Amino acid sequence: MKLNDDDEHLIETLFRNGTITVVGVVLSFSLGFLTQWASNPIPWRLTDLPTLVVIAIGIVFQLRSLALLLQTSSLKKVIYDKASRLFLNGVIITGAGVFLAILIDTFRLLMER
Repeated sequence: MKLNDDDEHLIETLFRNGTITVVGVVLSFSLGFLTQWASNPIPWRLTDLPTLVVIAIGIVFQLRSLALLLQTSSLKKVIYDKASRLFLNGVIITGAGVFLAILIDTFRLLMER
């Protein structure tokens, strides 16, 4: 059975606004980490490229999530759920990139000894 637009499940505006705040804060931390990492005085190497790509993909997911949540159609539960999944995937991917950066730096330090 197909639902009409009037029959769609909607979420509370206040709940969505809180989610937008969370997404914005986490996205700013992700961008801040990338900025801090990029301005590090240690020269970049080719081995840093996978980390950069992983973090950038995670940030793109977070940005897409924020873009979806800023649309009024995100009050529909289906669209809100899609944006939430994108955001969580973006956080996981960005976190994996940060972890990869730590692993690569640790490996470099061990190899220099």
